[in-house]
Parts: sequence; structure tokens; C-alpha cells
Amino acid sequence: MDSGMPAYSLVLHDGADPRTGGVAICGFTTAGMVGVIATSHIISSLKLKQLGTVMHADFPAVALIHNEIPKHPVRVYQGQSVGVFTSEIQFKNEKDIMFASTVIEWFTRGGFDKLIIIDGLTRPDKEITSGELFGVGSSEAARERLRVAGIEPIQQGIVAGITGFLLGEGDRLGIDVTALLAEASPMYPDARAAALAVEAVSDLTGLDIPLTELLENARAVEESVRETFENSMSLIPGPGQTGKGESDEQGYYPPSTNEDTRDPSFN
Repeated sequence: MDSGMPAYSLVLHDGADPRTGGVAICGFTTAGMVGVIATSHIISSLKLKQLGTVMHADFPAVALIHNEIPKHPVRVYQGQSVGVFTSEIQFKNEKDIMFASTVIEWFTRGGFDKLIIIDGLTRPDKEITSGELFGVGSSEAARERLRVAGIEPIQQGIVAGITGFLLGEGDRLGIDVTALLAEASPMYPDARAAALAVEAVSDLTGLDIPLTELLENARAVEESVRETFENSMSLIPGPGQTGKGESDEQGYYPPSTNEDTRDPSFN
């Protein structure tokens, strides 16, 4: 299945078999770093094996060191009936379609049945409260799983960026795509919001992903992710960045959910 859009190069390790099947999960460096924190925890908890990297000449020449091991910032991991696509560096908004198209290529080559995107949303005009998670499904099956899991659907609105494009392509191409949007702090990496999304992944898939370690070490996780992000920003500008560390947030704008009393201004 081809999105018809240009994609970055998905470079697999020698001898790696990309066909895993099952569920594909992806997360990126966006609002609250929810996606990258969640996917990192899933990779660690399920002991997934790195199968490859995503590369392009525009990417920074940088290695991220994890437990003494150097890694490219955009990577794919797979295991028994599960795969994870993660990016630990934030890129300009105009690269979103290329990133999303690479995800679709990986999804297709992996023979996966469904795709779950973990992302954060922020509302700067609203005080953050824990426990708020929203979902969008590209198929009726995805929407039914959200209902059964008790995850509040977004009835009307706009989902921007990589997540939005993947949802639209899911509808167009008949791919089963679910987006989990956890409300996160706009000021710092939010491991607690990531834990909320990971718990929802477990509910939707039946995967056993323990949360104790993530919650117990939330502050250390947040500091580690913050340090990685700040260091990466000195190497590559983020969306709308001036080169002085000022960047625009990727936004989600659902004006209403099932409850008419909910604050309409997501941003």
C-alpha cells in the first residue's frame, strides 16, 4: 500500500526481516514529548529489537547515546507481532508529510494490521489536569475499539502535523489508524501524560506494558528527554524556529468533544 507521497529512506539492518504483523505504534517529538517518551518505554518494556533507521541528507549528523550505545535519532524496532517507529528529534513542519509517508512505508513492509499513534496535545489557556485522553480512529473498527476502551472521541476539529496526515491517509487508503492524544504540559516533557497513553495502548491491544517504572521514574525520564531535546535544538531548527531556541508548537484544534461544556480552544 503506497501513499503516493515522497518518503525518507527506511534503512534496515543487514538480514533484518521487516515483516512482523500485528500492531504498529509510532511516536514523535511533539507536544510534551508524549510520543517519544511513550514509545521509548514500550521499546524497553517489550524488549524490542532495533531493525533499522530512517535517514536523509537533511538530517543532522548526530548520534544519541543510550546506555553507552550510539543511535541515529529516527529508528524502527520490532518484536513478536508489534513494531515501534520513534523520532527523538523535532523537525520542521514542512517535513511532516515525508515523515508520515515513511511511517506508511514501514507499516506496509511490516505487514501490520493496525497503526496506533501516540501524541500530545496542549491547551495553554487551560490548567493541565491529569487523566485527559482523547482518541480518533480512521476506521469504524478503530472507533469501536476506542468506545469499548472508554476513550473519549473527538467529534469535530482539526488534528495537525504527522498525526493528522496519517489519520487522513488511513481514511483514504483503508488503513486502520488510531490516534491517542494525551493532554500534556506545554512547558516540559510530560511522562505522566505518556503513561496515560501507554495504558490506553495496553487496553486497545492487549499488550502487557507495565507502567510502574515509568511512573516511579517520571521526573528522571522528563529531565533526560528535556536534555536530549535541548541538545538537538542546537543542531537542527524546529518548527518555526529562529535559531535562538524559539519554536512554534505543533497544534491540535478539536473545538468540541461529546461534552458541550468542554473548553473549545485546544491549541
